[in-house]
Amino acid sequence: MKRTPIVAGNWKMNLLGSDVTAYAGSLAAAGPPETDLDIVLFPTPVYLAAVARAMPDWASVGAQDVHAEEKGAYTGDVAAGQARDAGAVWTLAGHSERRQYHGESNTEVARKAERALGAGLTPVVCVGETLEQRQQGETEAILDAQLAPVLAVLDAADTDTGAGGGAVLAYEPVWAIGTGLSASPEIAAAVHGHLRQALNDHCSGLGDAARILYGGSVNADNCEDLLARPDIDGFLIGGASLDPASFLRIIRLCTGSGSGPAP
Repeated sequence: MKRTPIVAGNWKMNLLGSDVTAYAGSLAAAGPPETDLDIVLFPTPVYLAAVARAMPDWASVGAQDVHAEEKGAYTGDVAAGQARDAGAVWTLAGHSERRQYHGESNTEVARKAERALGAGLTPVVCVGETLEQRQQGETEAILDAQLAPVLAVLDAADTDTGAGGGAVLAYEPVWAIGTGLSASPEIAAAVHGHLRQALNDHCSGLGDAARILYGGSVNADNCEDLLARPDIDGFLIGGASLDPASFLRIIRLCTGSGSGPAP
């Protein structure tokens, strides 16, 4: 089954309004990818609407997080419907930094994914193990525990490729996020294969249809080798997405159109 690759950039708590304008100009000047590829940017919520307006129509925008409830007295949080209204088409759910710094449980992550789907957003559900858990041989058990509450959500989702349909998984080993370390293509492929099999075991064909991204110190030096693995459907990129030239180079490498300097 053909799955459209995704190249997504998570800006986290970085960049200002002037950076957004310059970034959008760089993408517009470069033009759309030469092959079928979903491009997604996840800005800080302050600039979500501005990014949605500024970016070329071939680049989609997502929220970095949405609340599990539809609305209410949750100061500082963003509802899925509000994110959609601001121009988001996607949202992250369960990024390791949300799990670590905000105490998000596996159940809460699943609720957020379900709420996102109900609002017309495509959730990118993040899973991943710490270095200690990997060293103790607990990777698959940890991922299974993180995935279990969202299986019903993924089972019910329309898993057709393309923004707005179904749900996406992102394997982000915590030990590789922002550290400069990256899982080898062999390690990443083995984990992606495990996740895809878990989805298929839950519902026949679900794993074949769902897209699974890799995240964790992705850059221009390692993206081609990672994407060459059949179970890796693209990337959730952190630091390397903050510079449009770097992000565009990764896009070109993923389309096989060369690695020359950005326009």
